[in-house]
Amino acid sequence: MRHPHLPLACALAASLVSSAVLAQEVSSPSTVAACASLESDALRLQCYDQAAGRSIGSPQDADAAAAQARAAERDRPRDAQELDGMSPRGDVFQAQDDRQHGDALANVGRGSLLDTRWELARDSKLGLFNFRVYKPLYLLPAFWTSKTNPTPSSPNPNNVVTTPQNLDSLEAKFQLSFKTKAVENLFGDNGDIWMGYTQSSRWQVYNGEDSRPFRETNYEPEILLVFRNGYSLPFGWRGRMSAIGINHQSNGRGDPLSRSWNRVMFNFGFDRENWALVARPWIHIDDGSDSDNPDIADYMGRGDLSLMHVRGDHRLTFTGRHSLRGGDRSHGALQFDWGFPIHPSLRNFRGHLQMFHGYGESMIDYNHKATYIGLGISLQDWF
Repeated sequence: MRHPHLPLACALAASLVSSAVLAQEVSSPSTVAACASLESDALRLQCYDQAAGRSIGSPQDADAAAAQARAAERDRPRDAQELDGMSPRGDVFQAQDDRQHGDALANVGRGSLLDTRWELARDSKLGLFNFRVYKPLYLLPAFWTSKTNPTPSSPNPNNVVTTPQNLDSLEAKFQLSFKTKAVENLFGDNGDIWMGYTQSSRWQVYNGEDSRPFRETNYEPEILLVFRNGYSLPFGWRGRMSAIGINHQSNGRGDPLSRSWNRVMFNFGFDRENWALVARPWIHIDDGSDSDNPDIADYMGRGDLSLMHVRGDHRLTFTGRHSLRGGDRSHGALQFDWGFPIHPSLRNFRGHLQMFHGYGESMIDYNHKATYIGLGISLQDWF
């Protein structure tokens, strides 16, 4: 008998494999012949450079060059008489210096962790509508919870489940996430508009008694205006990016299981060597008492903080969020993700361990507190 979820499972597998191929095309081409098959001019040039072993210098070199350019701009003579007395030859050299300084400033942080994710430096930009991995892509066949939520509830009486659902504590979870740049250099040589989409699903695949239903799927489209930064902070950290955008997240279900919210998002990204830190405060656009979940910000928070570390072939990520309120409105969550190598021959696959504790692992569970542990594979992590 043909299982009703088989086509979706096949589509998921195809999507994950194609994502791995896309990530491989961008990050680690094997031959010049493979580069020739890329349609995008920018991606093809990047591929040729990597295949040929062309060095572009370190992020520290780019930061140092930008610092020198800024210093030269500050020290440049501004006296009108002195400028008027320049020779034609001097004008030529001055124009060349200006271009070199501009290039250095526009390429600050080139090759840094956040630059590889957001194409911040001028020479890192790959053009428009090239689909890239956004958030980690993973499949966790084992995703266990300490406490199921058979009767999800909300302050809105229309969104209270009264008949308990039959839920297994062990299920599967997977996430797909892509982004593409729609506008480049909106303000001179800075300011890019990105569109992103993330989808995560919790599948009661071991619940044969109830025909293995999808328990919860969250859909998250967003649009971001991203700016390159290049300022210095203590202990070697650098401010790399800032962004503002609109984010919608929902589970696409009818009452009483419907959950959704809209946010104005702010992103501030920092990195140093093999570390990256991203702070995301947000403003909940409240729909009022008629909302599916009017108190969602008191549980899923008003901001989060993610710390990522690349250590060889290992990827470690810690994420925390909080309601930023006290007393009975103080709630939050912590999540840890570890991507680790499985075998040298499996370059496109990485083991993935995920641990979560707190409120809001998914939208239907936004006010439900539990611990979750998942184990599986990832095809692309943050970096």
